[in-house]
Amino acid sequence: QAQLMEYGGGSVQAGGSMSISCVGAGYNFATCGMAWYRQTPGQGLDRSISVAADGYRFYENIVKGRFTASRATAKSTLYLQMNNLTPEDTGTYFCAAEVGDSCYANSHAVGRVGRWGRGTLVSVSS
Repeated sequence: QAQLMEYGGGSVQAGGSMSISCVGAGYNFATCGMAWYRQTPGQGLDRSISVAADGYRFYENIVKGRFTASRATAKSTLYLQMNNLTPEDTGTYFCAAEVGDSCYANSHAVGRVGRWGRGTLVSVSS
């Protein structure tokens, strides 16, 4: 059964850094694009970063320049390095993966996601 599991998270002071990761299992990690979503207080669930099967990354403006995502296909792992964190970054971070026909080798985009991790909490204090 396909599953995603996030690791890391916790508490950090504003201006600090934190890294989280997500391990995928039970599906072809290499051909499926992935994304980091976050749910922050008062906001909905938003996709912050997309990482396509070919490694292409797209960052939303709110995290661009501070967050870096990467994927290690050999380890079926998606990473997120977060720097210069602010209290507004506080929230639950989820990894998600494409499903079905959205998955194909060397895809340059991330389409519909259908697999989700349970999320990990990131708390940034001022």
